[in-house]
Amino acid sequence: MERNEINVTMVALGCSKNLVDAECMVKSIKDHGYNIVEDMADADVAVINTCGFIESAKTEAIRAILDAADYKADGENHGKLQHIIVSGCLPQRYSGDILKELPEVDIVLGTSHYKDICTALDSLYESETFTNSYVSEAGGLEHMRDDRELSTSGYAWLKIGEGCLHKCAFCAIPLIRGKFVSRPMEDILEDAKNIAAKGVKEIILAAQDTTNYGIDNKSRSLPLLLHKLSEIEGIEVIRVMYGYLDGITDELIEEIASNPKVANYLDIPIQHGDDAILKAMKRHETADKITERLEKLRARIPNLIVRTTVMVGFPGETEESFNNLVSNLKKWKFDRLGCFIFSPEEGTLAYDMPDQVPEDIKQARFDIVYETQQQISLESNNARIGSEVIVTIDSVSDDGIFYVGRSYGEAPEVDPVIYVASTREEELVVGCRYKVKILEASEYEMTGVTV
Repeated sequence: MERNEINVTMVALGCSKNLVDAECMVKSIKDHGYNIVEDMADADVAVINTCGFIESAKTEAIRAILDAADYKADGENHGKLQHIIVSGCLPQRYSGDILKELPEVDIVLGTSHYKDICTALDSLYESETFTNSYVSEAGGLEHMRDDRELSTSGYAWLKIGEGCLHKCAFCAIPLIRGKFVSRPMEDILEDAKNIAAKGVKEIILAAQDTTNYGIDNKSRSLPLLLHKLSEIEGIEVIRVMYGYLDGITDELIEEIASNPKVANYLDIPIQHGDDAILKAMKRHETADKITERLEKLRARIPNLIVRTTVMVGFPGETEESFNNLVSNLKKWKFDRLGCFIFSPEEGTLAYDMPDQVPEDIKQARFDIVYETQQQISLESNNARIGSEVIVTIDSVSDDGIFYVGRSYGEAPEVDPVIYVASTREEELVVGCRYKVKILEASEYEMTGVTV
C-alpha cells in the first residue's frame, strides 16, 4: 500500500502535555504522507498516546487498547484496523508487559521516541521485519513542532517544558518524563504565532511545573516569557497552569497583575494542608507558606481565581492530619479544586511506605474534601453574580438554547462553565469572545447574558 492509501487515527489520553505530544505526532504523520482519520472504524493503524501516572490512568489506557483491538478483523466491531501502536507514559513504564500481555499491540514508543512515529509506521508496511519497541531514556523535546495540528478550538495548549525536577514521594512523573527541560523560548514564541494565525485567541501554558521555566538555564524566565507572548498580535488571553509555590515569585506576581493579556488565574497544586504530610510527601511547602503566598497574591491581584489539587490517603495520613487539610481548605478558600486518592506507584518512595491508609477511609476523605469544596465554590461563583466578564465561546449546549463558554476564571475541562444566553441578532461564533453579565451561579456552573 502507498502511504496516501493508509489511514491513521490518533487517540490522546491523559493530560494536556500528552495532547500536545499527540498533536505534534499527527502533524508529522500527515507531512509524511499518511491520512489522518477520526473514526477508528476507518483506520488501518491506531496510535494510542497513553498516560501512566496513576492506576486509573493505566486502566483507561488498557481499556483504550482493548477497544481498538475490537476494530481488528477478528474483533467485535470487525473494522479494517490492522495495527496498533501505543506511545507515551504507559510504554515508558511497562513496555515489556504491554508486548507480552497485549499481543494486539504491534509497536510501543516511550516518551523520548515520539519523534520515531513515522519510522514506526513505515516499518509496518515497508519492511518484512520491524522493531516493536522504541523505549529508552525518559522525556525529551525533539518531537516538538511549532506547526502542530491543533485539536482544540477556542484555546490551544502551549507546552513550555518537559519532565520534572521535583522528587515528590508519590509521583512517577520524573521516572516517566525525565528531568525538567525548558523548551527554547524562540520555539515557544513561534508556536504561539502559528496558533494566533489560526485565529485562536487563548493559549494555556503547560509543563509539569510552568513556574520552573528557565530554571535549568540558571534563571526562572516565566515572567519574561509571558511578556513576550503578550506582544504577539491575535493572542488575547494567556493562562498559567501547573505552577508551584516556590516559583510564584514577586516578579511573576507583578507580571500577572500588570499584564492585561495574562489571565488573573493560577493553578497551584499544593497536595495537602498538613505540615507533617507535606514533609513526608517531600514537598517544599508548609501551611504557613501557603497562607503567606495566597495572601500576597490576593492582595496584589484582587480578582484572582486560584485552582489547586490535593491528595487524600497518603501513607501516614491520620485523622488529625486530614482534619488539618480540611480546616486549611476552609481558610484558604481555593476557587477551584481537584482531589486525587493516593495510588501507590512502583518506583516511588511512597510505594511501600508504612501506615498505608485503607481504601474505604481514602474514599470517605475524598468525599469530605469535595463536600467542603462545594460550599467554597458556590461562594466564589456567587460573588461573581452581577459582574461583567469577557467569555470565550467553546460550544453550544446540548439543548441548543445556550452557548457554553469560559471567562478568565475558568480553565477548560476542569473548571465550571458559563452558560450564555445571547441578546444579539447574529449567532455567536465559537472561539470568539463576548462581554457577558453573570446572572446566576451554582457550585459547578454560571449563567449569563451577552451585554
